Amino acid sequence: MGIIIWLVVGGLVGWVASIIMKTNGSQGIILNVVVGIVGALIAGYFISPLVGISTINQNALNLGSILVSLVGAVILIGVVKLVRGGVR
Repeated sequence: MGIIIWLVVGGLVGWVASIIMKTNGSQGIILNVVVGIVGALIAGYFISPLVGISTINQNALNLGSILVSLVGAVILIGVVKLVRGGVR
């Protein structure tokens, strides 16, 4: 049951990140899940040690872990937009 919750929360995190970064129209459900999970991985390596809060990938499901994962997903989308030339 944990993987289903992980996928759902990852999808929600990816969806909110895509709304924040204004890429919601070009992303589907699968890409939202991928962005949420990969963003949480990025946050786990870079942000989590700085703030001391785990991510959704580290078996923690609370507001802090969702927010840290959201920041990682926003950073991921920002880097992808930068590489693709979408940021001006």
